[in-house]
Amino acid sequence: MLPTQRRQAILAQVRQHSAVSADDLSRQFGVSVETIRRDLRRLGDKGLLDRVYGGATRPAGRSSEGSFAARSVHRMTAKRAMARLAVSFVEPGHTVIIDVGTSALEVARALPATFEGRVLTNSVPVAMELSARGEIELLHAEAFFADFYADRAFLGSGGVHPEAGLTDYYPAEVVVRRTIIEHTAASYVLADSSKLGIIAVHRVCPLDRVTAVLTDDEGEPGAHEALTSAGVALLRASGTQRPSLTEAG
Repeated sequence: MLPTQRRQAILAQVRQHSAVSADDLSRQFGVSVETIRRDLRRLGDKGLLDRVYGGATRPAGRSSEGSFAARSVHRMTAKRAMARLAVSFVEPGHTVIIDVGTSALEVARALPATFEGRVLTNSVPVAMELSARGEIELLHAEAFFADFYADRAFLGSGGVHPEAGLTDYYPAEVVVRRTIIEHTAASYVLADSSKLGIIAVHRVCPLDRVTAVLTDDEGEPGAHEALTSAGVALLRASGTQRPSLTEAG
């Protein structure tokens, strides 16, 4: 496992369990405690966790979207409908980027068994989901996005707001998403209706930098209308697989 992969896995554990031990991480990843401490130091310097004696905890005293484990069972019908809509834009041979997040993980699960192409991801769960798919060339790291030009990208989100744009809670993910958008022909934001009108603490980009926002057919109509009035292409997926497009304008 590359250092960037290990740090991403460490960060996922911190979010899931709230606190981690350097000794436990050392045994899990088969590296020295000092190596883990360096990883925690780097993640702490980026504001992604708080270092404590013997390990690390989730950052305190700031806005958070909750743990991966909690989010992974929240609004699953909507996320799976969005995932079905997302993969309808993927064609054989495409190079596809799948971002971190529970909605992005559902996109990986929704990729047809017949899909042959390349998938780039910075998500440990996505990489694990696709690792047995021999017809997919799977590349997992966050450092290489600038070295590829992808056909499609499916991005996670903390919030989608007509004025604030695409926002998120984690600075490192913000930087990665900006790079992905710059190197992809079509970028789709995955945002179930609970994220529409929400502003997370870090701005990724204005919404005119992405191709469309994929959401579900629930939530407040006013949130949909505010985005389309701002010129956003908002694609709404129903739970019965009948996606609808609310045109911008």
